[in-house]
Amino acid sequence: QVQLVESGGGLVEPGESLTLSCTASESISAVYNMQWYRQAPGKQREWVGERSNGGYKSYIDSVNGRFSISTNKDKTIVYLQMNNLKPEDTGVYYCRAEAIVSWAQSSWGQGTQVTVSS
Repeated sequence: QVQLVESGGGLVEPGESLTLSCTASESISAVYNMQWYRQAPGKQREWVGERSNGGYKSYIDSVNGRFSISTNKDKTIVYLQMNNLKPEDTGVYYCRAEAIVSWAQSSWGQGTQVTVSS
C-alpha cells in the first residue's frame, strides 16, 4: 500500500497562494489516480480535484481556474497549487491514491491544515 504524506499547509490571507505537496512512497503514475480532498469544519470531506494515471486533470467548479495539480518528474510527489485563496477554501486537505488495479490498495494521507483568513 502506497504511503502518502502531505505538507505545505498554513495560514494565509485572502488572495494569497499556497502549494501543497503529497509525497508518495512509490511512483504513482501507473496504478493510481491521485486525488485531493478537503474537509471544512463541520462539513463532509469533499473532492477537490484529481490527476488520472493518464495525466488528465479535473477540478471541482469552485476551484477551477485557481487550483492546479501537477507532479514531479518521477511521479512521487503530487502538488496542489492554490492561487487566489478564499476563506471558503479553509479546511484540512488530504491527498488520496485511488487504486485502479485490483492488486493495489487505495490510501489516504494524514492531511494538512489550510486556513485562509484576514
